[in-house]
Amino acid sequence: MDILLRLLVAVGFALLVTAVAALVLHLVFRALARRERWAAVLSRRTKHPTRTMLLVALLWAAFASSIPDHADQYPWRDEVSHTFLIATIGVGTWLACEIAIFLESLGLHRYRVDVPDNRVARRIRTQVLVLRRLTVAVLVIIGLGAILLTFPGVEAAGASVLASAGLISVIAGLAAQSTLGNVFAGMQLAFSGSIRVDDVVVVEQQWGRIEEITLTYVVVHLWDDRRFVLPSTYFTSTPFENWTRTNSELLGAVEFDLDWRVRPSDMRAELERVLDRTELWDRRVQVLQVTDAVQGFVHIRVLVTAHDAPSLFDLRCYVREELVAWIQRTHPDALPVQRVLMVDAAEPVPTRRGASTASSSALFSPGQDERGALFTGPIQTSDIPPSER
Repeated sequence: MDILLRLLVAVGFALLVTAVAALVLHLVFRALARRERWAAVLSRRTKHPTRTMLLVALLWAAFASSIPDHADQYPWRDEVSHTFLIATIGVGTWLACEIAIFLESLGLHRYRVDVPDNRVARRIRTQVLVLRRLTVAVLVIIGLGAILLTFPGVEAAGASVLASAGLISVIAGLAAQSTLGNVFAGMQLAFSGSIRVDDVVVVEQQWGRIEEITLTYVVVHLWDDRRFVLPSTYFTSTPFENWTRTNSELLGAVEFDLDWRVRPSDMRAELERVLDRTELWDRRVQVLQVTDAVQGFVHIRVLVTAHDAPSLFDLRCYVREELVAWIQRTHPDALPVQRVLMVDAAEPVPTRRGASTASSSALFSPGQDERGALFTGPIQTSDIPPSER
């Protein structure tokens, strides 16, 4: 009965000390948070694991100090102490992970991604996110290993495990070949700079934004709010487009097939007025060209630029809509039409023959012997007797 009372008193004292320590830490971090932003972040991240760690450690100390170390009288003491040890290692791993995440996030505050030129910040953020996941994985593995080492049979089995490590490593390598390939590919993506978080890419004929990069897969947020999940090895073995690798500015084309009666100069002037009325255009490139004129159509291409891919898509749609409306309103004769020639088969069409000008317009016509010699070369001839001609 005295042992139970002493245990209850020790547990109560441990709970009181935990509450006082938690209150003191809260007040200290609250005072620091008024001057330093990192103190508020650290307090928010480590509040629960720190309190749990204090509680487990103090309860373990209270139990150890209240229950005598007599195996005959208290055979369950070692099992309870072992449970406290496992809980301490687990909570310590949790606290270490939160501190590591805090330290890695602390460096990200200097690199803002809400500015126009954020290429370096996005590269650093991508690398830190991958390192964060790798750090957490390593700490969890170390914690699990430390817990396993607390069991008495693990040390004895260690020698046999190391003796067969060669065979086990071969089997594990063959079984986890794909997984390990994705892990190394994820690390390569993080540090090679081929893609970063918030990069605009085109994969599988779909364009979207890199939303998340993990050790094994990459999540692409498509333009229609779908998520495209691809293995990390896809970006190291398959060609893809990265529209924001060096900068976010892009150039796009708007194309028209119009009638021959279109007036490119008037259309060019209207394009200038259309672009001056929108903020989507970044005022770098404004070009209207007649790129082709065959098969009854005049092919006109408009080139415009924007700050980023979404703005460029909206700008192209806006320019296309405004120019189509302008053609319909002011130049309806420039709308594309199909011409059909109706011929009466009963009345033959008279033909006129005039003097041929083919010889004067030929590329290798008489008088152009030097040009022809460049392509044909001298032709060897032999003298033939007149009797054999």
